Amino acid sequence: MTKLGFIGLGIMGGPMAAHLAAAGHDVRGHDVSPDAAAKLEAAGGQAAPDIAGAVTGAEVVVTMLPDHPQVEAVVFGQGGVLESAAAGTLLIDMSTIRPETSIEIARRAEPRGIRVLDAPVSGGQAGAERAALSIMAGGAAADFEAARPIFEVMGKTVIHVGPHGAGQVVKAANQLVVGGIYGLVSEAIVLLEASGVDAATGLDVLAGGLAASRILDLKRESMVARRFEPGFRIDLHHKDMGIALAAARQAEVSLPMTALVAQLIAACRAMGHGSLDHSALLKVIERLSGRAKSEE
Repeated sequence: MTKLGFIGLGIMGGPMAAHLAAAGHDVRGHDVSPDAAAKLEAAGGQAAPDIAGAVTGAEVVVTMLPDHPQVEAVVFGQGGVLESAAAGTLLIDMSTIRPETSIEIARRAEPRGIRVLDAPVSGGQAGAERAALSIMAGGAAADFEAARPIFEVMGKTVIHVGPHGAGQVVKAANQLVVGGIYGLVSEAIVLLEASGVDAATGLDVLAGGLAASRILDLKRESMVARRFEPGFRIDLHHKDMGIALAAARQAEVSLPMTALVAQLIAACRAMGHGSLDHSALLKVIERLSGRAKSEE
């Protein structure tokens, strides 16, 4: 059993923390939402009144937050992780944020004797609920091995990808590929339907050939049916595409397709669909083709 502090119990963090509690770990969690903390208690964890209450005495601290401002506030702020954690604590940030923020966290944690991993995840809400996430971790190899038993409770694919910040770079690459595939599947649906071909049947064929992908496996039926209940919201994918573009600038490489996908996702958000699943990119492609469905 490990004493764990878990900060951020949203649609991703909540199930992740619950799996850790179910595995027998002593999990104390904190979230700005009392309802989220109550769900952790129902799953066998404990609710902490503040960050310090979750972190103090913990051997491992996990953060799962929306973006770098929240991570910085939780880690660097008064009563935050760096103030409250003891030397030797392992801080695992599983949020998706800028690589430079992850590097800065590690830099500022080192003098306090706090070890750090950046370990963003892929798999969305469904992956978190099924404990089937892909976890890509950056940091020291020894710290990754120490964290492996924790990761394996939450994920199926657990890989050390490099030094501090590397996890965030791999996650940026993941998000640009995911966004691009959603855009192409959306275009395939529009083409099939405009040509009088049953889109569901056409996508079944694509899913059995070289065009097969996890997105086609998991999302083709809901996309054809125009069901966009969020597993991962457009708002968050918009943020992630900004991270990918910033990483490209930092690395001094050109990613023209990424830039296009980022603009399509931004358009989807501007159309008021930020709270929908990222498969709602189909709405943008339909509108560009003059085939937008009437809004209910």
